[in-house]
Amino acid sequence: MRNLRGTYVHRGDAVRRRQRIHRAVFVTGSVVLTVIVIASRRSSTANAEPAVTDSRGLFSIGDNRTLRAQLASTQGELSLVKAQFERADKVIEYSTRYGINAGLAAKVFDASVREGVDPELAFRLVRLESEFNPKAVSKVGALGLTQLMPSTAKLYDKTVTREKLFVPEVNLRVGFKYLRTLLDMFKGNVRLALLAYNRGEDAVWNDVKAGVNPGNGYDLSVMQGYKGKGRID
Repeated sequence: MRNLRGTYVHRGDAVRRRQRIHRAVFVTGSVVLTVIVIASRRSSTANAEPAVTDSRGLFSIGDNRTLRAQLASTQGELSLVKAQFERADKVIEYSTRYGINAGLAAKVFDASVREGVDPELAFRLVRLESEFNPKAVSKVGALGLTQLMPSTAKLYDKTVTREKLFVPEVNLRVGFKYLRTLLDMFKGNVRLALLAYNRGEDAVWNDVKAGVNPGNGYDLSVMQGYKGKGRID
């Protein structure tokens, strides 16, 4: 069967998925708002405080307080729905762009955000390191999605074993924690952080101190067209 990934048909599927998510978010938000309004009216009717009269007419202090509280709650619910939609939209985008299933795309996205790494950079690194193969093993013994050496992984999680590095959630968490540490170490210099990820931080520091270009092409492969800052807070 012809592979339709990346073709107009496949892109159309992605667009339709986004449209369904948009509709779901709108419906969910409307339902939440309607439920809150109905609940607030019932509450204000059942527990109404005595009306107070002023020059502007009649109003209930209790009703106003209840409605303000319900409005704040509704805004919080809608903000949560919006955040969930934005996450889903990004996951679908990365899934389509890199030709991976949405489940794996979500794991890469969530792990990078939790560790403070720009998801755009995270996906680029995983693609180059393992081509999104959780069982990848290099000639030198680097393992999993982010191609971690077991000795390096243990520096960031002493409980990690060789077998655990084949578990996507574990590998991504430790790999992105290591990458974030390097980004901080090199004060946000994405190029040097990536080279250190590939060559080791000591090798990169030695070249920098000696005035030698530490580049070996790895940084260019990951960063081609990349305009982000590497870190997110």
